[in-house]
Amino acid sequence: MNILNFIDAFFSDSARWQGYDGIPTRFLEHVEYTLMALGIAAAIGLPVGLITGHTGRGGNTLALIATAARALPSFGLMVLMFVLLGLGLAPVMIPLVVLAVPPILVTTYEAVRSVDPAPVDAARGMGMAEPAILLRVEVPVALPLILSGLRSAAIQIVSTATIAAYVSFGGLGRYIVDGLYQRDYEKVVGGATLVAVLALVTLGLFWAVARLTVSRGVRRPNAAA
Repeated sequence: MNILNFIDAFFSDSARWQGYDGIPTRFLEHVEYTLMALGIAAAIGLPVGLITGHTGRGGNTLALIATAARALPSFGLMVLMFVLLGLGLAPVMIPLVVLAVPPILVTTYEAVRSVDPAPVDAARGMGMAEPAILLRVEVPVALPLILSGLRSAAIQIVSTATIAAYVSFGGLGRYIVDGLYQRDYEKVVGGATLVAVLALVTLGLFWAVARLTVSRGVRRPNAAA
């Protein structure tokens, strides 16, 4: 039985589409974990990246923090948090947030630092306050790169949130973990397919957001490149 047969059997089974273990329920759980972790990571990474990028201070420290965070194994960290904190949402969220903060933080910093200094100096010459310069001059130009950092973090969360199933949480990882335990490879392949579909949907959403929020004047040079 090849992978396509597994996929067809999984999605054609009507029992998969209802109940607490149904595809809609597990899909929404996975989306919930992803949005929660991405929101927390963005609340940490965006302000720090914007401020340090605007001031030009702390770049080496950010690089060190990002490198250290990326070196941490998400599954090992989740198990450690589970041992320390017990069953709950925190042992799942902490590894996902730790995974997502570095790409948001570093990309945001680099995005702001890469903004042409000429309009920034002109804004200062006009008497604009530093917060206004950051939000009205630098952020609109840096937005494509900032969104790329958020997109990268979101994709990593989508793929890694499957580990939540190892500590008895839901999400699409339930199909993979339970399928391996039960030797039900139809379920394993179906779960992996759903994770891939969610990753593609996430990419599409970020593409749409970029089309709606990034000005044409900023998009065109990137498209030409």
